Amino acid sequence: MAARENILIIRLKSIGDILFTLPAAQVVRDNFPDARIHFLVSKEYAEVVRGFPQVDEIIPFDRAVFRSKNPALICEKTFRLLRRLRQCRFSCAIDFQGYGETEMLAWWSGAPERWGQTHRPARGWAYTQSLPRQRATHPVEQNLALLRHCGLCVRKIHNQYNLPAEAAAEARQFFVANNLELGKPTLFLQPFTSSPHKDWPLENYLALARHYQSQGVQIIFGGGPSESRALEPARSANFCVAAGTSLAASAGLMNFSTLIVGGDTGLLHLATAMGRRTMMLMRCNLPGSSHPFQRADWAMLPPAEKTVSEIQTHAVIEACSAAFSELACNVFC
Repeated sequence: MAARENILIIRLKSIGDILFTLPAAQVVRDNFPDARIHFLVSKEYAEVVRGFPQVDEIIPFDRAVFRSKNPALICEKTFRLLRRLRQCRFSCAIDFQGYGETEMLAWWSGAPERWGQTHRPARGWAYTQSLPRQRATHPVEQNLALLRHCGLCVRKIHNQYNLPAEAAAEARQFFVANNLELGKPTLFLQPFTSSPHKDWPLENYLALARHYQSQGVQIIFGGGPSESRALEPARSANFCVAAGTSLAASAGLMNFSTLIVGGDTGLLHLATAMGRRTMMLMRCNLPGSSHPFQRADWAMLPPAEKTVSEIQTHAVIEACSAAFSELACNVFC
């Protein structure tokens, strides 16, 4: 594969899984410093990839159009995407998702080299090189294993997300509008994940917020637009609620926060990739889990055989206090 040719990376969703390709994207750039790297991603997550410094061009895939039930629109959008993929004349397509649709898109790209992960033995027919998904390893390591298998050299592993300037500006505006001070100790709480069984009870987050607010720490509750109603108890308690802000703004708010606490969700992985101190409340931090990459010690676990909801509030407060002390030492020592 020529170093100056085009490379296509495919990962359509979701936030956390897209972020897990960030170190792999750096490995691709390290091996092909002069190549033009494209990233095919679902349209709603395109702004996440804007923080990938290795990516030259984002190709958004509007998958929502398939729910429109408008055959003409579906055909038009699909044709535009397929034509764009062919016109780029990719030298290599790397599919980190390994679904039937992404395998087909890798094949359609016309790239002579097509690499991908496979979930089932029957898949992988469209790839020139493939590797079965290794569920006993962290998703980031799975992606890196695919690149090693395909002959790339993995030297130093980088997991660095660059916050776009517009995201930082939007977050600053939020701070001003909500009478928050930049530089003041701030606790960002992300109570909800995509799966209720991974959630810590909201009343526990409220207790955590009350404890630190009494010590002069600024509190921000984060969440998506669909979680605005669920966060009404936080709003009623006069806490700052950022539910409904853009994904970019949420990234900016976490970047300006001292500590981010939440479940196993994409925003926590985004904060980790920005180098922010996180505390992820999750069931397990063994190699096959999706704990904060390279920071398994930032995972807060329940007692053995217990669920996330059974993590004690006092234990989280103690862990947060230790994190705040650690961060203060790093700043002032």
